[in-house]
Amino acid sequence: MKIELIDTHCHLDMEPFDSDRDEVVRRAIENGIEYIINISSDREGNIKCLEMSERFTNVYSTIGIHPHDAKTLDENLFNELKEWVKKPKVVAIGEIGLDYHYMHSTKDAQTGAFIKQLALARELSLPVIVHSREAGEETLKILKQSAAGLSGVMHCFSGDAVMAKNVIDMGFYISIAGPVTFKKADLLKEVVRIIPDERLLIETDAPFLSPVPMRGKRNEPAYVRYTAEAIAEIRSVTLEDIARITTLNAKRLFKIGDMPERGVIAYLIRDSLYLNITNRCTNRCGFCVKFHTNCVKGHNLHLEKEPSVEEIISAIGNPLFYKEVVFCGLGEPLLRLDAVKEVSKWLKGKGAKVRVNTNGHGNLIHGRNILPELKGLVDSISISLDAEDKEKYEKICRPQFKESFEGLISFIREAKKYIPEVNVTVVRIPEIDIGKCKKIADDLGVGLRIRSFNVVG
Repeated sequence: MKIELIDTHCHLDMEPFDSDRDEVVRRAIENGIEYIINISSDREGNIKCLEMSERFTNVYSTIGIHPHDAKTLDENLFNELKEWVKKPKVVAIGEIGLDYHYMHSTKDAQTGAFIKQLALARELSLPVIVHSREAGEETLKILKQSAAGLSGVMHCFSGDAVMAKNVIDMGFYISIAGPVTFKKADLLKEVVRIIPDERLLIETDAPFLSPVPMRGKRNEPAYVRYTAEAIAEIRSVTLEDIARITTLNAKRLFKIGDMPERGVIAYLIRDSLYLNITNRCTNRCGFCVKFHTNCVKGHNLHLEKEPSVEEIISAIGNPLFYKEVVFCGLGEPLLRLDAVKEVSKWLKGKGAKVRVNTNGHGNLIHGRNILPELKGLVDSISISLDAEDKEKYEKICRPQFKESFEGLISFIREAKKYIPEVNVTVVRIPEIDIGKCKKIADDLGVGLRIRSFNVVG
């Protein structure tokens, strides 16, 4: 499978690339780097970045003044920025922010330049590329005061989980660079585990911060693959998953390239194939991904129409390529019981393993016990429990049916009679008592899997 990645932050305009810039861009293309975002830092860099985006079809540029050079941002330079930003391949304002490590510019100069450029981004409806080094608290304060309504990315993130949550809650992306591959990057790896898929980006920051195994050499866009591989391992997904997720996010943020317009029927995550056969559901769970995005692991799951059995089978291809085939999309698959049965019969005839992910309303939906009809067709069923009692279930899941919680418990009990493997799942949110949910699962004699909030797929 072809891997396509986007390096969302590099500095190809800098001197270390003067001798082989064309070769660096060529190697990036050969290594599956679909686009490169070249980031401006100072006046000369802005001019060079614009020239490069005109010269290379797959290179885009930003306009901005780095905190190191904040002292240079006088009215003349600011007016130049306002003219340069009108160029067709400028996709963001940056690199802007605060750097209290080297202090090449005073704190007052950095703060003033940061706020001024945030205002420019708002005026032009452009995202911002934010640099923050040893200035996390001050950076957050300014963003909260001056970045309302802006989108953007915290580049080369080096903060802790609390800072990550703050910027994510503000609607920002978090970009991960080469240090995540370093042996002692435990704190950064913990942050990488908690970033929601839809807020994750990757970068090189070339020529700096080369990832292992290139550490000690000049960094370049082709090496972003090593960072992607490390992130995939940390998040227990595949390189293909990370490439798809981060590429979609970069295209969405910077408005470059083609976005997937049509929802998919069959989608791959790790080594399992998932089937998205309906977007309808009998619950309106407050934590459900569908209420803030149509995408799961970089796959667009919004269906214009529900696929036929023939279309589902065609989308599957050879099911033996996968560990299992799972009925699980943006809706409740057992609303389409007949389709589930027909496709499952075909899958079992091919020797595939079949799993159904359900909210457990199947018997309520159809007004009968449907589980005997799934015997021999479904190997495993995963049922969303999501609360320890009726009151919490109704508050959190907002079900369509009366007595949904009782019907859910009955469904789990019946499933054990007909499905070889039965598990219930719970999303870890503050309202839910995981211990009580575990007792329900134990009493019913089924397995329990705890899902992380904001982690889907």
